[in-house]
Amino acid sequence: MSTVATDFGMDKALEQLGLKDVNHGTSTGNTWYPGGAEIASHSPVDGALIGKVTTTTKDEYEKVIAAAQDAFKSFRAMPAPQRGEIVRQFGNKLRELKEPLGKLVSYEMGKSLQEGYGEVQEMIDICDFAVGLSRQLNGQTIPSERPGHVMREQWHSLGIVGIISAFNFPVAVWAWNTALAWVCGDVCVWKGSEKAPLCTVACQNIIAGVLKDNDLPEGISSIINGDYKVGEWMTQDTRIPLISATGSTRMGRIVGKTVAERFGKSLLELGGNNAIIITPTADLKVVVPGAVFGAVGTCGQRCTSTRRLIIHESVYDKVKDAIVGAYKQIVIGNPLDENNHVGPLIDKDAVDTYLSAIEKAKAEGGNVLVEGGVLEGEGYESGCYVKPAIIEAENSFEIVQHETFAPILYLMKYSGDVENAIDLQNGVAQGLSSAIMTNEMKEAEKFLSFAGSDCGIANVNIGTSGAEIGGAFGGETEPGGGRESGSDAWKVYMRRQTNTVNYSDELPLAQGIKFDL
Repeated sequence: MSTVATDFGMDKALEQLGLKDVNHGTSTGNTWYPGGAEIASHSPVDGALIGKVTTTTKDEYEKVIAAAQDAFKSFRAMPAPQRGEIVRQFGNKLRELKEPLGKLVSYEMGKSLQEGYGEVQEMIDICDFAVGLSRQLNGQTIPSERPGHVMREQWHSLGIVGIISAFNFPVAVWAWNTALAWVCGDVCVWKGSEKAPLCTVACQNIIAGVLKDNDLPEGISSIINGDYKVGEWMTQDTRIPLISATGSTRMGRIVGKTVAERFGKSLLELGGNNAIIITPTADLKVVVPGAVFGAVGTCGQRCTSTRRLIIHESVYDKVKDAIVGAYKQIVIGNPLDENNHVGPLIDKDAVDTYLSAIEKAKAEGGNVLVEGGVLEGEGYESGCYVKPAIIEAENSFEIVQHETFAPILYLMKYSGDVENAIDLQNGVAQGLSSAIMTNEMKEAEKFLSFAGSDCGIANVNIGTSGAEIGGAFGGETEPGGGRESGSDAWKVYMRRQTNTVNYSDELPLAQGIKFDL
């Protein structure tokens, strides 16, 4: 354990989470399998080895799926409110372990400690939501066109839910899926990111204790670990009716195609090229914190990170100066130290992508307002710390059209009415999150209308980043179209069934058809 980690209590946190130097990466709950090759998890904070996790073999994968199939038969028969009680207990365990799990998220992934705690809070919040939902898995009664008949719609448990999550939210995305899937009567198999495997094992340790306390069978919550090949086992497996995958657009295209070929269901949460429109009436006291946190929070590694500011020409210079001034106040360093605003990128590959994007923007004619670059020296030994950059650009630039998972913010002007800004905002392929800063009601309502933002999330006077549990989370076009978390997102984890009941003594046919024998 490095000095940095020890100083912030990481050794104690790992102990509280049941993590060892080498951890089994395959589990069906309280049964763990030794696995094959090891994944070494190095922290981007200081480059130190945190621990190792064994990868899942094909034979172990088959055991996991068999256990999940068996567990589903009994778990779906448990009344939904009882399943909700399991989720409630899980939420309480997360409350008890919020500090160590938040520290692990921060240290293994690199986001600020407050963001790490916030991610665990998201897990707690979705558990609370799911507990209430467990008593509201409502169908509906539908008028029948046939006399003496009634139609009903009901929802049934789906089966095994395969979850593939990304490094940037290494615990919350799993919880978004599992908490809902469990109350719906499904069982889950989770492949967490190979860039944050200890987070996966830690979460499994937590839920395993809850399952054991309630004398529940193996297979309700399972984990597997490895590279993309392990993920392919799930996406190609006809025994898994739903694959929920979070990650890059490239990954989503492969997953979506593979699952569709076997007529499975996909829930895809992919990238975002998110913009904030800043109108002449925008309040800078709202604009600056919303834009800056959106751009640099999690070191620009959120799917909802702010990538573009579309600013009216009449206030462009004022907004630009305010944003550039705010960037000068950003403190970059060890994310476990709450005095720092921004931590590292996940690894050196991400650093290379960041540097390449800056060079491409310059080559296309971008004007750098705040220089990027890699930080060196004491505290930056991992080589993953970079400076958030601001570049004046055109929306048409090829690099602007693509999502770069790094703290690069593009500034661009618009003139005329808000419709012109909306056209620029919608002029990319990634319709995930969007925002407008305005005090003009007509502009806000236009932005929220059918003719406004084409994104799954559209905000007024708040930034693009930081979605709440209660709403359905997801976007359109390249983000994949999936919806997780709140609202009626639970329906994707169930199968819909229409029932027609004849309570008469006759059999009238639909559409008045006569069939007399």
